[in-house]
Order: sequence, then structure tokens, then C-alpha cells
Amino acid sequence: MKKKLTTSPEETKNLGYEIGLLLKDEQHVVILLDGEMGSGKTTLTQGIAKGLGIEQIVNSPTYTILKKYESKDRRKNLYHLDLYRLSDVGEDFDLEEYIDGLGLVVVEWPFQVEEFLPDDYLLIKIKKISDSKRVFILDCVGYPCKRAVEYVWKDDYYLMFQQMWCL
Repeated sequence: MKKKLTTSPEETKNLGYEIGLLLKDEQHVVILLDGEMGSGKTTLTQGIAKGLGIEQIVNSPTYTILKKYESKDRRKNLYHLDLYRLSDVGEDFDLEEYIDGLGLVVVEWPFQVEEFLPDDYLLIKIKKISDSKRVFILDCVGYPCKRAVEYVWKDDYYLMFQQMWCL
């Protein structure tokens, strides 16, 4: 488990960018984002998308439940799910198809459908400290995300990614 404090939306995006870069070569990873409304889940996802090489605008799929993004080279898909409005499991769409399929899956409000969560995932808990400050707690369950958790936030990596994001 690792913790990181960010002090601005830009730092949150940089953190997501770093996570995206570290996971981009994995065939399938599920990232669960757990945090209150307005804690930075979509901001972090925007950075993850950039790290995967996705150039599309990433915004919250609150009303559509799912948005799919494709990297510029068409080699990586990002499935961004927001399950806040999902009330009856199985009635809205086939969630297992995305959670068990290929690509990187980011799930906001994942505990709305606990029975469908995979055995391997990266759980990122987000605690809102103030309007701009957030604490991110990464906990890897299973293999695919271990490398990301191991390397994320090492000072030299973080500075390098922060500089790359600002280019």
C-alpha cells in the first residue's frame, strides 16, 4: 500500500499519467476508484488516459455509465465506468464484459456492484482534505498492478512524469 498527497488538480492528473504509463503494457487491469463526490476520480482518470496515449477529452460517464476511449495508435482501450447511478445489477448492461475483458478499466463507485468485482485489481482510495488537497492510497490486489504500485511515487519517477505532463 502506498500513499500520496496531491495539492492541485494538475498534480492529480500527473499522478494519473504516471499510473497510466506504468500500466499501459498490461493486457488487462481493473482500477477501482473509491472516493466521495468531487474527490478527483475523473481528474485522476484524465491523467491515466493521457498515460495510455489517449488524446480524447475524458469526462465523467455519470449519466451514460460507460465511456470507451481508444489510444491514438489504437493499441489500448480505456473503459471508464461510473456506477453511482447503477441500482439493479444485471439490468442496465453486461458489466462483466468490461471487467473481465481486455483493456484498462477504471471504475468509479465500484462498491455499487461488489459481486462483480474481479479477484485482481488496483484499489485507489481518495480522501479529500480540502478544495485542492487529496490523499491517494493505492492498494494492489493480485498481480497486474504490482509494478505500478512498486514504482509509483518514487521521487525521480514522479519528477520525470511531472515534467513530461507539462510539456
